Amino acid sequence: MKALYYDCFAGISGDMNLGAMVDLGVSIEHIKNELSKLGLDSEFEIKSSKGDKHGIFGTKVDVIDLNVRHEHHHEHEHHHDHEHHHDHDHTHDQAHDHTGMRDYGEIKKIIESSSLNERVKKFSIKIFDEIAHAEAHIHNRTVDTVHFHEVGAIDSIVDIVGAAICFDVLNVERILASKVEVGSGFVKCDHGMMPVPAPATAEILKGVPICSKVEKNEMTTPTGAAILKAFVDEYTEDKAFTITDIGYGLGSRNLQIPNLLRVMLVELDSPKKKTLVRQWIIESNIDDMSSELLVYAEERLFESGALDVYKTPIIMKKGRPAIKLSILVQEDQLEAVKETLFKETTSIGLRMYAVEKQKLERKFITVNTRFGEVTLKEAYLEGVCVNQKLEYEDCKRIALENRMSIKDVYEIIEAEMAKRKE
Repeated sequence: MKALYYDCFAGISGDMNLGAMVDLGVSIEHIKNELSKLGLDSEFEIKSSKGDKHGIFGTKVDVIDLNVRHEHHHEHEHHHDHEHHHDHDHTHDQAHDHTGMRDYGEIKKIIESSSLNERVKKFSIKIFDEIAHAEAHIHNRTVDTVHFHEVGAIDSIVDIVGAAICFDVLNVERILASKVEVGSGFVKCDHGMMPVPAPATAEILKGVPICSKVEKNEMTTPTGAAILKAFVDEYTEDKAFTITDIGYGLGSRNLQIPNLLRVMLVELDSPKKKTLVRQWIIESNIDDMSSELLVYAEERLFESGALDVYKTPIIMKKGRPAIKLSILVQEDQLEAVKETLFKETTSIGLRMYAVEKQKLERKFITVNTRFGEVTLKEAYLEGVCVNQKLEYEDCKRIALENRMSIKDVYEIIEAEMAKRKE
């Protein structure tokens, strides 16, 4: 099984991730060509160069913000004396001001209206979602009106959409990561000195195993944290895989350790050899909440890392009707999900137990249809495809855009696919 392993011994940032992807073999020209589909070419340039840290050679990618006069090594370069703006909670009257900052609503419109393929759009918005929810929580705002400040600047937009482009190219089946080095000390922000990890980074990394061995430096940024949170399936120090290629993405500073991100392209054990995954079930019986509040709690549980949430009607003692709330979660998200359960429901206790889940190997492929590109999920048993399913969100979008019933969309696309097999 083809996978990526993020070795974050020196943390992660947006530009270091791009550097590692290019070093791993993703064409910088392809990244530039795809980014041009955003229609923002006049705002940035991308430079790629080779260099080394402690004798380890890798790739340095710089995004030059043409909205300013000098080359702006933005938040993802995380100099400890660099002034950060991703914590700034000042509201703006306009979504896109003279500094080139954009709010989440504007960024989504740019991505959705571009000619990028649907997978890249979906991947990009997934990363931005992580940052938007973190900023909204910190500053008590709605998600779409969150003003991203530094993460809404052109260089960070390029980092995030660039990451999505690279994931689309590499098309791996799983993404793994080590513990994430966050650094320590303080960083300068608009409000003064803030502790490391910065508030947005800490919020995004809830439930993610971190470490803090590098002193007086910020090692992981909101952009880097969001890339991991959006796509990593498992955090593990167990390197039980076969390495097929390695990419090194260089940072700017010279530290006592190599300031770089190592990303490995690896082959995991085949699903036939390793099919059982250990996860947890959390349960709680609730008899004093309205259905509307339970729906809200369910949404927050998913945001906290729940893999699945389901409700079962039950009858408790003395004939009281109730709901058994069941939550499936990875072990590294367990504490975050339990905290959300207690905060967002009336529950004062819970049960939890470990379960083993068997999963089929999954692949996501893009198929061309009369409506454009649509994602198809395939499930494999011992190398044989036993199930296929069109992505609901893609079919929903097509139905809305063409004012059709979603049932007709499924039937038309499935008929096209069947005809091609004949």
